[in-house]
Amino acid sequence: MRRFLASLTIFTLLFAAPASAFCGFYVSSAGGQLFNDATMVTLMRDGTRTVLGMQNNYRGPPEDFALIIPVPVILQKENVKTLPRGAFERIDALASPRLVEMYTEGDDCLGRPSAAGIGSLAPRMEGAGMARDLGVKVEATFSVGEYDIVILSAKDALGLDIWLKENKYKVPENAAPLLRPYVQNNWKFFVAKVNTRKVKFVAGQAVLSPLRFHYDSEKFELPVRLGLVNSSGSQDLIVHIIARGRYEVANRANVTIPTNLDVKTAVQPVFGAFYADLVDRTFKKNPTAAITEFAWQGALPPPEVMVESGIYGVTCDPCPPPHPMDDPLARFLGADVLPGIKSDAQVAKFAREATVTRLHLRYTKDSLTDDLVFNQVEPIHGGIPGVAKPEAAKTNRFQGRYVMWKRGGMCMGGGFGNVVSSGLAGTSAVMSGKTKLTRDFAELLVTDIPELDLVAKGKTPPKK
Repeated sequence: MRRFLASLTIFTLLFAAPASAFCGFYVSSAGGQLFNDATMVTLMRDGTRTVLGMQNNYRGPPEDFALIIPVPVILQKENVKTLPRGAFERIDALASPRLVEMYTEGDDCLGRPSAAGIGSLAPRMEGAGMARDLGVKVEATFSVGEYDIVILSAKDALGLDIWLKENKYKVPENAAPLLRPYVQNNWKFFVAKVNTRKVKFVAGQAVLSPLRFHYDSEKFELPVRLGLVNSSGSQDLIVHIIARGRYEVANRANVTIPTNLDVKTAVQPVFGAFYADLVDRTFKKNPTAAITEFAWQGALPPPEVMVESGIYGVTCDPCPPPHPMDDPLARFLGADVLPGIKSDAQVAKFAREATVTRLHLRYTKDSLTDDLVFNQVEPIHGGIPGVAKPEAAKTNRFQGRYVMWKRGGMCMGGGFGNVVSSGLAGTSAVMSGKTKLTRDFAELLVTDIPELDLVAKGKTPPKK
C-alpha cells in the first residue's frame, strides 16, 4: 500500500555540518574562501546509464556563486532536474549504521550470546566578445529550479581558466592543473550558476536543492579530483551506489567497517561520536581504502510496499521505520530514467533486485591521484544475526550493526532486540566529530576488534 505517514525524525541527535569532499568545485563572483559541506553522492547504474545525484551545502559570500562539475557528455535540459533534500536524508538513513538494544532476562538466562549469535542561469558574458579564441564553447544553456545551467567544452585548461575568470568567476589559482586532465580527455563542464534571490540562506549558508543528472557512458566513474580546489585538508566522501550488484572502488583498496560488535549501553547517547571514532580508526589502519559501510539487496524501497511482508519486501535486521519519502525515493534517485523502466511495477522490480552499496572515502590532495572507478564484485553478508564476520554469500546483506545488551523481559533464544536508532550515525554524525566521547573508546567495547588491534575493555568479568 502507498504510505501517507507523519514525518519521522531522521537523526535523534544534532550534529554540526562538517567540511567534506565534492566531485566538482564552487566558484564565486565575490571572492573569499569557499567551502562545501556534508556532500553526499548517489549513483544509480543500470547498463551504461548512470544517474548522478549530489547534495551540497555552501558556506561563503552571499553573492552569486556557481558549481562546476566535469561530465563525460553534453547534457541537455531533459537530463537535469532538482530533487527534494529529503531524498538524500532518507537514503542516508537507510544505509547508516544501526544501534540495537537486545534484552535478556538476566541471571535466569544461560549466558549472553554475541551480537552475531541471535538467529532471527547561463553566466553573464562580459568579455564574450573578446577577439581571441580561448577554445571554450558554450554547448547548451537552460534553467532548472534555482540553477541556471551552462554546458561548456574546452580545448585548453588554461583557456577555460581564463574564460571563467573573465566571466566574473573568482576561480582559485590552483584550478588549471586540476582542470587539465578532464580537458585532455574531452570531458565537458557542467556549470550550475545559482540565483541567490531564489535561495534561502540560513546562518550564512545557502540551502540548495540537490541536483541530479543522467548520461550514458561505458565507464562507471566519479570525478572527484576537481573537488580538491575547495579542500581545506582531509576530505570525506560518502557514495551510495544503487545497481544490480555490489560495487567497490577498482583503483583503491577496499575494506568493510567492523560490525556485529557488542557495546556498552553508554554508547547510546554518543553513538554518532562512537561511530565517527570507529571510522577514524579504520581509516588510520587503512589510510587509502574505501570502506564499505552497507551493501543490501532490496534496501531501496519500491513505490508500493506491503508492510506485512517487510518495509522493503525483503528481510532486514533491524528495519528502520517507514517514511513518507519511501514511495517516491526510487524514482527520485533515478529509476524514472533507467532504460526500459516505465511503470511502478517495473520500478518495484528494479528496487527488489538492486543492491544499495554505501562507500566511505577519506583523502587529501596528496593521496588522491585519480578519479574513482567502480567495478561490480561478489555478494557478501555480515552485520546480521548469525554471521560473525563479513563473508561471501549468495545475496548482499551487509551493514554496520552495534548491539547493547540490557536486562528485562523474557529470554527468547538468549534475547530479543529493539531498534534504538537507525540512521543515527548518518553523514553529519560520521563526519562532524563535534560530539566527543567522554570515555576511552575501548571501554565502550564488549567485543574485541582484532582487525584494528583493539581489545575491548568493557567486558564483564565472569561470575564465580
